[in-house]
Amino acid sequence: MANERMYPALPCKEIDEAISFYETLGFKKTYRQLRPNPYAVVALEDMHIHLFGMDGFNPEDSYATVIIVVPDPDALYQNFASRLREKFGKLPVKGIPRVTRPRKKYGTVSGFSVVDVGGNWLRISKLGDTEQEDSAEEKDGLMGFLNVATRLGDAHGDEALALKTLQNGIKRFPDAATLDKVRAYLYQAELAVRVDNIKLAKSSLDLAKSLELTDNEKDSLADEFAHIESLLHQK
Repeated sequence: MANERMYPALPCKEIDEAISFYETLGFKKTYRQLRPNPYAVVALEDMHIHLFGMDGFNPEDSYATVIIVVPDPDALYQNFASRLREKFGKLPVKGIPRVTRPRKKYGTVSGFSVVDVGGNWLRISKLGDTEQEDSAEEKDGLMGFLNVATRLGDAHGDEALALKTLQNGIKRFPDAATLDKVRAYLYQAELAVRVDNIKLAKSSLDLAKSLELTDNEKDSLADEFAHIESLLHQK
């Protein structure tokens, strides 16, 4: 049959707090009730999310995940990021709520994630992208460690283990390609910010800047450098 619809229902601690968060992202409240149970619906174009309140719910214990595919995840990220900065005074990249920046997670589709106030993950990727098996270079060497670290940090939310994994890779492959080392140092800087190790974040950024790149390589990493600079400027 055609024209089916399926809508996720996500738990939250306080229904109005959840509505407010989604309104920050640009969603519109289309329904709200408090009895017989707290329930609401928010919508942004064709994205419809149902929310329900749970007594005694702890957002840190949430395991709910929603997969959202959109034509342009980068544009949606910029919209969300701008709204979150305006709401919180900075981009929330740790704790609950938080957002991860768009990046190609090796072997997976490209995109970003939002963790809402209920601890629920919105995993946003590009429409039409499909997961592919990691290439040999993505499995081996420093890039293999970066691969695992990005999955741990951005997809699993374990920044501490991601940082430890990446540091092990950097130590193990001191002679890795310059571009790979810069990528590793930049992600190490981001993870360091997310675990409140600002000293490590700054030193990692300095190391990334100290390595010589071609003009094309610099252009390809310009957004990464700007992102880390922005995170450190928030501190």
